[in-house]
Amino acid sequence: MHSLLYKYICVYGGTSAGVMAAYKAKKLGKSVALIESGRHLGGVTSGGLGFTDYGDKSAIIGLAKDFYHRIGVKYGKTTETYTFEPHVAEVVYNSYITEANVSVLFDYRIISAKIVDKKVESIVVEKSSDSQISTNVVITAKMFIDCSYEGDLMSRANISYTFGRESNSLYNETHNGVQMLSGHQFPDNINPYVIPGNKSSGLLWGISDETLARQGSGDKKIQSFNYRICLTNNKTNRIDIAKPDNYNPHHFQLLIRLIEKLKPKSIRGFVIQSPMPNQKTDINNYGPFSTDAIAMNYEYPDGSYETRKTIVKQHEDYTKGFLYFVGHDPQVPQHLRDEMLSWGYPKDEYKDNNHWTHQLYIRESRRMSGQYLMTERNAMGKDLVSDGIAMASYTMDSHNAQRVVVNGMVKNEGNVESPVPHPYPVSYGSVVPKSSECHNVLVPVCLSATHIAYGSIRMEYTFMELGEASAVAAVMALEANTSVQEVDTKLKKLVVSFGYNEVLDETVLDIQVVHEFDHKLKAQHSFIVGTDRQFG
Repeated sequence: MHSLLYKYICVYGGTSAGVMAAYKAKKLGKSVALIESGRHLGGVTSGGLGFTDYGDKSAIIGLAKDFYHRIGVKYGKTTETYTFEPHVAEVVYNSYITEANVSVLFDYRIISAKIVDKKVESIVVEKSSDSQISTNVVITAKMFIDCSYEGDLMSRANISYTFGRESNSLYNETHNGVQMLSGHQFPDNINPYVIPGNKSSGLLWGISDETLARQGSGDKKIQSFNYRICLTNNKTNRIDIAKPDNYNPHHFQLLIRLIEKLKPKSIRGFVIQSPMPNQKTDINNYGPFSTDAIAMNYEYPDGSYETRKTIVKQHEDYTKGFLYFVGHDPQVPQHLRDEMLSWGYPKDEYKDNNHWTHQLYIRESRRMSGQYLMTERNAMGKDLVSDGIAMASYTMDSHNAQRVVVNGMVKNEGNVESPVPHPYPVSYGSVVPKSSECHNVLVPVCLSATHIAYGSIRMEYTFMELGEASAVAAVMALEANTSVQEVDTKLKKLVVSFGYNEVLDETVLDIQVVHEFDHKLKAQHSFIVGTDRQFG
């Protein structure tokens, strides 16, 4: 027997974008249901990404800026704070939901959508942890906002999408498709074979036997996922890193060859270890062999829930295995083992998940084929949109997508880190489907962008801005009794207006946010060229 839930707006996905969309819509007077497939809100921001990735901090506006201000308050500060512990981020996200009295349905995921006259009329969700027909819920709403990292509502609404990497030639880009570059790359002469020099012994784990395709050519490969790992060296708050499930030291033999070649003095030679409050760290991928599980995610975007569960588990086993290997394997130099053993899982984080993060870093999955396609030309300031609803400023970033043999040596392929000249607006058209497909769904996370443009847009602060703006647009469409596409013509006046000036030799972007339903909210921001945290 199905339970029924009726709301004006349904927000699917309790990510950073989802929380802001639900909060904003409810504050604008509409009933809201927020659906989250797990048990926590905030996505990767409350899941370990505590050392905030941004390009130009001044591009952080609206509720995104308010979020970082609230983080600061938690640490006794009066300004925005961009470095924080996971549990603090979750407390802040929960505060938005409590303040707005948003209804949240935890541990539920979409299984189908009912579409009538190009509108989603309702969706059916099942319990993620124990799917049974008796516990399914039918959610009927006037507007739907898909804030999931995977775009699962979007796909079930029959909205077209893609994934993988486009060829450079398709949209006149230069950094898309196959990219064999120098970043996070193996030095020359690292042998790829189990027995060095003996091809018949087979390839080491993690190396593909696929022939490298032409530079700039397109494919369906996905940039690598990883975990943003929260560890601590506080002995009273530390749990030792134990041998994980399915541990296999053979998975890390390439790391040994890298260590023998580079002779790192610290584990910082192969991980980014960003300090966070209270003796904790946000560990991220660094170098040619690190926490990125390269090529383990190809089946994720269109995979079933069971397939994805398997992939997530494989990533967890790989990452925990990596940490354990560095701390315990006798092949690792003693000074590196000793340093690794000084770190462990924090007792006060992720208490309901054995002190391990609940969120894999899904850097990229499906991308909608929407009303407007953001490309490299937008990121580089060559094509400027007039209907911008959020700001992006991060470098065009892609992590490696494959590990192959080139001229008898192991090499990574896919890493791109190309700065953008200044913050730029993200088009409203990129979060709405084509009018021929669906009239009442917005997609602020799996938005319409090429692979390389998405690499710049996909920062959590931009997702929060896009989630907020999508909520405003949904309310505007409801008030006008129109489609989400028709809101587009009013956005320059009612949502966000942009103007451009040249000051000295720097590019300055002035933005005046004018929300139709927040009549008294007017703010001026100047965006100066700058680069800052670039890790991704």
